[in-house]
Amino acid sequence: MSAARILFTPQVWGRSLWVALAAAGSAGLLAGALIFQALGYAPCPMCLWQRWPHVVAIAIGILAFFVPRRALLWLGALAAATSGAIGIYHTGVERSWWEGPSSCTSSGVTGVSADDLLNQIMAAPLVRCDEVAWQMLGLSMASWNVLASFALAGVWLYAASKRA
Repeated sequence: MSAARILFTPQVWGRSLWVALAAAGSAGLLAGALIFQALGYAPCPMCLWQRWPHVVAIAIGILAFFVPRRALLWLGALAAATSGAIGIYHTGVERSWWEGPSSCTSSGVTGVSADDLLNQIMAAPLVRCDEVAWQMLGLSMASWNVLASFALAGVWLYAASKRA
């Protein structure tokens, strides 16, 4: 039997391997975010919000190897989908489909005194959530996170559907 045929048998691709792939996918997304950060693309607050569910998904993936419960796999899917949902919100803020939190987006200056405006400027974050820092194929990092996170949620759900 060839190595490729052995590798792709259902016995090899059991639930544990799919859980490992899902957790490794979240780890890869986190590593990518940290690499972009090291390259000078500082994260905005919503970028940071999108990272935490991936940390949870990784922890769930590790825990699932020691506590083989299907409910953990559903929680892993929920964690990945949560990051995707935050990414949808962030993408909408970036594209001005809706307003983001006042703590990380710009606002108008009409009816604001000079002192209040100066206070707003001094309190504003260095990186705003409503500005796209990097994009590829017309999609921002938040949009790419949406696609990857929902794909990982699908991997978690597939793992939950597999027999142990």
